[in-house]
Amino acid sequence: MDLATAIILTVVTASTPLLLAALGELVVERSGVLNLGVEGMMVMGAACGFAAAFTTGSPSVGILAAMAAGMAMAALFAGLVLGLVANQVACGLALTILGLGLSGLIGQGFVGQKLEPMAKIAIPLLSGIPVLGPVLFRQDPFVYTSFALVGFAAWFLSATRAGLILRAIGDNHASAHALGHDVLMVRFLAVLFGGACAGLAGGYLSLVYTPFWVTGMSAGRGWIALALVVFASWRPGRVLFGAYFFGAMSIGQLHLQALRGVLPDFLVLPGQFWSALPYAATIVVLVAISRARGRGGAAPAMLGTVFAPDR
Repeated sequence: MDLATAIILTVVTASTPLLLAALGELVVERSGVLNLGVEGMMVMGAACGFAAAFTTGSPSVGILAAMAAGMAMAALFAGLVLGLVANQVACGLALTILGLGLSGLIGQGFVGQKLEPMAKIAIPLLSGIPVLGPVLFRQDPFVYTSFALVGFAAWFLSATRAGLILRAIGDNHASAHALGHDVLMVRFLAVLFGGACAGLAGGYLSLVYTPFWVTGMSAGRGWIALALVVFASWRPGRVLFGAYFFGAMSIGQLHLQALRGVLPDFLVLPGQFWSALPYAATIVVLVAISRARGRGGAAPAMLGTVFAPDR
């Protein structure tokens, strides 16, 4: 029982940054903007969050700094693609490169430093339930926030007027503009929200997951978050499943390798297979979504398409 609890807890820990970043990117893409700079925003959030928490001694300040760093990077991206109508793919890639380099510069003086992990919040009575208690009701604030964001994103996109406007802009920005909606402002706010979520995911890495700073500690998680949005067909509930699927694959292959010699060889596949499995599954889903898009699939019709209002 203790082993099962420990494994599930590690899966939750590995999945939370993916879930946070993917939820933010989902909202961005539903507005019709494709931001490939999630990796850069995440690593900037990790660097600035750790620097602020270490300097002030307050994890709360670190969380705010991580979100602010992600939003600042997102605002830069929005200025280029919304204000100057630059290519979204090129700007997203440039944002990732900028974030990786700038975060290394910011975190240079903090290499080797450590922080105390954030305290977990135990919900009375519920946290004492075997297995489920420690997993669901004795977690750090980031985990609770990720669950709350899933519900918020699903409610916002499906049950609010603002969410309907955002989806309409993502599906046909010209028609939404003709109806009087401010396409650029809605997309700008969506991009800022995505930046805040990506920065929060980066802050989780440096404040909770591994409470120290190392250059490039996002380790490709931003790219996985991008794939998760497609994997989930742009639906918040499926993002939750996909994030934990990827997290389980990354953690499960470590535990399976530890059982080599105990289980039959044909059951203990090479770790590279398990590491590659989520990406292979994503490729299959990408192909399926691409084919479905031509038949009215789930992808926003204006995704990656620039919008320049009449002047």
